Amino acid sequence: MSTYYFVGIKGTGMAALARLLHDQGHTVLGSDIEKETFTQGPLLAAGIEILPFDPANLASGMIVVQGNAFGDDRPEIVRAHEMGLTVQSYPDTVEQQVQAYTSVGVAGAHGKTSTTGLLSHVFAGLQPTNYLIGDGVGKGTADAKNFIFEADEYRDHFLAYHPDYAVMTNVEFDHPDFFKDLDDVVASFTTYGQQVKKGVVAWGEDASLRSMELAVPVYYYGTQANDDFQAQNIQRTTTGSEFDAYYHDEFLGHFIIHLYGEHSVLNSLAVIAIAYLEHQDMTAVASELATFSGVKRRFSESVYGDVVVIDDYAHHPSEINATIDAARQKYPDREIVVVFQPHTYSRLQAYLAGFGEALRKADLTFVTPIFGSIREQAGNISSQDLIDLVPGAKSIDGDSLAQLNAIDKPVIIFMGAGDIEKYEDQFVATLK
Repeated sequence: MSTYYFVGIKGTGMAALARLLHDQGHTVLGSDIEKETFTQGPLLAAGIEILPFDPANLASGMIVVQGNAFGDDRPEIVRAHEMGLTVQSYPDTVEQQVQAYTSVGVAGAHGKTSTTGLLSHVFAGLQPTNYLIGDGVGKGTADAKNFIFEADEYRDHFLAYHPDYAVMTNVEFDHPDFFKDLDDVVASFTTYGQQVKKGVVAWGEDASLRSMELAVPVYYYGTQANDDFQAQNIQRTTTGSEFDAYYHDEFLGHFIIHLYGEHSVLNSLAVIAIAYLEHQDMTAVASELATFSGVKRRFSESVYGDVVVIDDYAHHPSEINATIDAARQKYPDREIVVVFQPHTYSRLQAYLAGFGEALRKADLTFVTPIFGSIREQAGNISSQDLIDLVPGAKSIDGDSLAQLNAIDKPVIIFMGAGDIEKYEDQFVATLK
């Protein structure tokens, strides 16, 4: 067994990987900022030590895992090289797990965390499985046969991976601070697909995914006649969704999920496809799907009297559409209120019209100040530009959250990828 030192151990991916390696019997510790994060508690509960950043933390024999947010000029990284320690990136460390097991990497502009969580839950219920989920959850298991992981396209991190299977939920232009346009994104996904060993499971209604030419078989899933894996007879109710699944003309079974939104049916179908390709029993798969309740910050619900509060990571127009669709399914007779925090100036600038169109599907929209990124300068755009596109929309911040208390029996969705939770926590405190 080895000793791993994580530089930036509180990051969601890093924390998940640290927990996985710890479960496998390795000694794991790391450094990060002192501000508390949602990943901190589980790390400490596992007995993983978290230290302040300091090159003096390093010791001989350590394997240093360099977080994606930290450059080679970071003092701990500089010191690690001076000491002759092995320094490897987060993706390179994940790739070691990829090569050790039957592996499935889940990629996509949207839905990869939810799909990774669902796939991990199902396979862990079928046989020993290791997994890394983008909500900070990682699990290692003795005698594992599979490794399920989230493959993030940002800055081409997923090109470090060569899994047995890839799930591709969709391709859209995102991360405008890195990719030039949609063609640039498609090129990266194509390269990733060319590194897959056994097969790719891809959403059939995505024209970009349909256009990819890969060496391995591509199995399309969806609701159309030309899809290999199809969901038919879909029923969506206030308790979830159910559907029949087919592989071509082969009936695979009737599946019930306690999840909401059209995207949840598609995510479940992708999981069924991977399970089928790995010759899993479909009755057992159906049982596991029925017990999945979701992942962190993806339609996470809390109820306070007559007020429903939903926490969601949505920060792209497609994700906002999916989340509002899910809320409409579960709460068809309630007012759907969105509190949206734009994430980065570049993203708001790139998708301004799309954000406006998506947010108009809510009954009432509030927009917070923009969550800026350390990677970019403030642009010539503000939250007001978005508010102007949504009839009835209003601005909101920590000093004006009382606006929400005046709404009768609302379903309030706090959306964003920045620090939207600070507004949510402040509002919830008034409800308690």
